[in-house]
Amino acid sequence: MSNPLPLATGPAEPGVWMLYEQGPCYAVWKPGGVLSQAPPGIDSMEVRLRAYLKRREQKTGNIYLAIVHRLDRPVSGVMLFARHVRAARRLAEQFQQRRVHKTYWALLQGQLDPPEQCWVDWMRKVPGEPRSELVPADHPGAQRAELAVRLLGCVSGASWVEIQLQTGRMHQIRLQAACRGHPVLGDWLYGSQIPFGPPVTDERDRWIALHARKIEFLHPMTRQPVSVVAPIPECWPRLPAE
Repeated sequence: MSNPLPLATGPAEPGVWMLYEQGPCYAVWKPGGVLSQAPPGIDSMEVRLRAYLKRREQKTGNIYLAIVHRLDRPVSGVMLFARHVRAARRLAEQFQQRRVHKTYWALLQGQLDPPEQCWVDWMRKVPGEPRSELVPADHPGAQRAELAVRLLGCVSGASWVEIQLQTGRMHQIRLQAACRGHPVLGDWLYGSQIPFGPPVTDERDRWIALHARKIEFLHPMTRQPVSVVAPIPECWPRLPAE
């Protein structure tokens, strides 16, 4: 695949696109179809970044690398990693305290109307299955799911939206959009009938039109605010204003 970051200088290593590096804190660009984390022997962003750092630093043994949050396999965008325990713990605390601000972009089927909405639902992970579902508020295991969505433009019959997460539930954006009749393009699991992304031979490598566009946090050591933006992949269209 060609370099999916036309606004960046190019990959630091095949399979690794570094967006930010300061001390023990790293932000990388994850393509769709790649796992965030996986057992040994299976490709993932953790495996790719670890291999790159070992080669760059000429280390032969294992290195510490913590993944502090994850993206669904078919989702692209920015991910954070930490190189030592203290940094990983401090970043994890920010996520737990909801002090990390995450912005997503998505292409949704149909026309979003009104153009700005707040979605509030109750959901749960379906036991034994890799998906979530909406449930009543008093259902055992129900978790509140809230986000704000804003229409940025329309392209090829789809709504290009910006999403601000207020909670972080499994498949939250995908489920909440689909249940309102606007599934994310390419998301067969939640009812999309429109293909998206580069062609793949293995369905597990498929992409959906959901992109972790920006992440904002405090650097775990300096406490300075950091904002990292992930360029959109080449397989996305361009907004008319771009």
